Amino acid sequence: MNKSIMYRYAVVMVTGLTIISCKAPSAATVPEPTAIPESFGLSQDTVNVAALNWESYFNDPKLTALITVALQNNQELNITLQDIEIAKNDIRVRKGQLLPSVGLRAGSGVEKVGRYTSQGAGDATTEIAPGKEFPDPLTDFNISAFANWEVDIWKKLHNAKKAAVTKYLASVEGKNFVITNLIAEVADSYYELQSLDNQLEIVKQNIDLQQHALEIVKAQKESARATELAVQKFQAEVLSSKSLEFDINQNIVETENKINFLLGRYPEKIERESSNFLNLLPSAASAGIPSQLLANRPDIKQAELELAAAKLDVKVARAEFYPSLEISAGYGLQAFKTSYLLKFPESILYNLVGDITAPLINRNAIKAEFASANARQIQALYNYERTILNAYFEVANQMANINNLDKKYQMKSQQVAALNTSISVAGELFKYARADYFEVLMTQRDALDTKLELVETKERQLNAFVHVYRDLGGGWR
Repeated sequence: MNKSIMYRYAVVMVTGLTIISCKAPSAATVPEPTAIPESFGLSQDTVNVAALNWESYFNDPKLTALITVALQNNQELNITLQDIEIAKNDIRVRKGQLLPSVGLRAGSGVEKVGRYTSQGAGDATTEIAPGKEFPDPLTDFNISAFANWEVDIWKKLHNAKKAAVTKYLASVEGKNFVITNLIAEVADSYYELQSLDNQLEIVKQNIDLQQHALEIVKAQKESARATELAVQKFQAEVLSSKSLEFDINQNIVETENKINFLLGRYPEKIERESSNFLNLLPSAASAGIPSQLLANRPDIKQAELELAAAKLDVKVARAEFYPSLEISAGYGLQAFKTSYLLKFPESILYNLVGDITAPLINRNAIKAEFASANARQIQALYNYERTILNAYFEVANQMANINNLDKKYQMKSQQVAALNTSISVAGELFKYARADYFEVLMTQRDALDTKLELVETKERQLNAFVHVYRDLGGGWR
């Protein structure tokens, strides 16, 4: 690819990739390339975290152990590896078409013709040797070697082989893209599991707090300082929190099973350390410059290779309009009796034939295939443009997301601190009848919701940390 163009445009027009019209050989209209903005809006730094190995990027040993297993056992990745083998075998097929095909043939037969036919009358008056008549019926035995070869005058077969090689390289990039997404999916699920563990702990702590408040309000009711309504309200809050606990437990089971599925194994406990979840600090995400996406993102390179392969397919389809030259040859032994097969040179047979064929009328099938190949090439061009645009927006969104989530997390932390203080204050005021039960309940409920939101915000921070690595094309190296 032309490097200067690659670093300037979102739609890179590969040198020589002229779109061929289905009305051969005139050219179709090519869309104008779309310029990539100079930056993602946050940084002009050329350092790109996608250059880091995933083991260095994720510094949690338990997470890296899970990713290692996933890269070995994941079924989708293994299916993609077989796609690569299929593409590799297609190259062998195309290479074989460039060479002559050679084979061996052995056969026997018998023929009885009518006496009163030209052949029968001729055979009756022919002697194989003096005094030995032509046999009737006539047997036939032959052993021969034969070869067929299509001379690649218009480079149709060479272009087909190049297209197969390009598609193979595209399938390798497809495998790299699967690896990148697999790593991100395992990491996302791992952080989700840690988040759920912390949510469960928060709910349990909240249940203990509510149980304590319930005991206080029951004691106050006995001393006529509270009513049955207050007791029932606190009881309802405890039951609500316990039902939330069951929901979180179910989510933990499902997330563990999701990770096990990605790892290609049956359900088992996922080892993780969740106690320090809220103190995890994502590494600084350096996006580099947008043009580096063209070198790092496997899906962009795959789309580029598919575009190049589509151009070669058009050339192959166009060559079908031109004459083709086929050469066939054979050499062997043939006789009506096996004992005569080794009599030389009488039993020797050989042939050499050259055929030139060209479509003349009713070329609709060839025209249709050519039109389809041309349409697939234009389709590949639009897919290439869409892939680059999608990559740019994914990175731009994640960089903005990281920035905004950092600010949100700071605000939520301050909110949780304030509500923790308000819970203590409300409890003391309620104990001395200076606040009613409704204020205590609302304070506890707000604190629970805010703590859960804080944990979810941390999870989103870590997910953004994973996604920006994925969207920049990291993980497959």
